[in-house]
Amino acid sequence: MALAGFALAPALSATAEDAEHIHMAPVTNPLFFEDPHITSEVRPIFIYHKIDDTFISGGGFARVYAAQLRYAINDRLGFIATKDGFTQLRPTSVLPHKDGWNDLSAGLKYAVIDDKENDLIVTPGFKIAIPTGNERVFQGSGKGEWDVFISAQKGYDKVHFTGNAGARIPNDFHDQTAQLHYSAQVDYATCKYFVPFVAMSAFTTLNNANQLALGHEGYDVYNFGVSNGAGKTSAVLGGGFRSRVIDRVDLGFAYERGVTHPQGLFDSRFTVDLIFRF
Repeated sequence: MALAGFALAPALSATAEDAEHIHMAPVTNPLFFEDPHITSEVRPIFIYHKIDDTFISGGGFARVYAAQLRYAINDRLGFIATKDGFTQLRPTSVLPHKDGWNDLSAGLKYAVIDDKENDLIVTPGFKIAIPTGNERVFQGSGKGEWDVFISAQKGYDKVHFTGNAGARIPNDFHDQTAQLHYSAQVDYATCKYFVPFVAMSAFTTLNNANQLALGHEGYDVYNFGVSNGAGKTSAVLGGGFRSRVIDRVDLGFAYERGVTHPQGLFDSRFTVDLIFRF
């Protein structure tokens, strides 16, 4: 019923001037590229992730179906629940196909700077991932991990720069690896219906754990706890667009491709999402 109410909300005027004042959340790296704005929203997400042919699976793909929740406790403090959902793994090799639930993660973020006059917002935050998922899709391992991050956005008329940096800190360094993550995006508001962007994201593994000897750690959904990945970085570049379809409803699309070698788990990825704000 709530989603139907959003769909009936009146549309905003379709001018580029309006779009200058409408922030568009990141589409890429949805688990860790956190929007610095404090919002109340539901965000269903679909990801089609192609696995590189050199990975132990011999290639293949994964599909992820998920939904994120954000709730503005007040105009500065927000609750975020960014990881959940269902994964379908389809390796090319003789490895069996697997389906299962992902781990859950949730936390808080706080806008320490929210300067609307200068179109600047800076928001640190944290999340904790709880190992509730299914081991058959490489979830549910370890004793959980923390993500401590800071996100920011600065606007210059129709151009917006958004960035995020943080650290994944496991509770058990034997089962999972610690990682740095960083993302950046530049978008240009042609109008509220079409805001194209380019983006990059990367993860750097800091330590060796005692699990799989894959030579390269997983990307965002996975923390394999590899025993030989310390010092390696997985980076991707991509682009796409956001569209304010109607008031309170944003559509997002992104395509990304791995650019570091070895590419590990990441060949390419399509991400589609909808944001329903309330």
